[in-house]
Amino acid sequence: MEKVTITTDKITLGQFLKYKNLISGGGRAKFFLMENDVLINDELEVRRGRKLYPGDCVSIGGIGEYQIVNDDADS
Repeated sequence: MEKVTITTDKITLGQFLKYKNLISGGGRAKFFLMENDVLINDELEVRRGRKLYPGDCVSIGGIGEYQIVNDDADS
């Protein structure tokens, strides 16, 4: 599982997808979520505005698994 470090207390799923270069812009998040199974903490998620916090796990079928961490948790 790849750790993804954020410098804020939360990030939206759309921002996460753009940060990981899985989409070219925020407007593509809706289409990405329609075409791919995205699980947040083992629950299917379709909202691009879903807030992700340190400790959350993101699993994208056929792409990868990620854990959100903050600067303090990464050290």
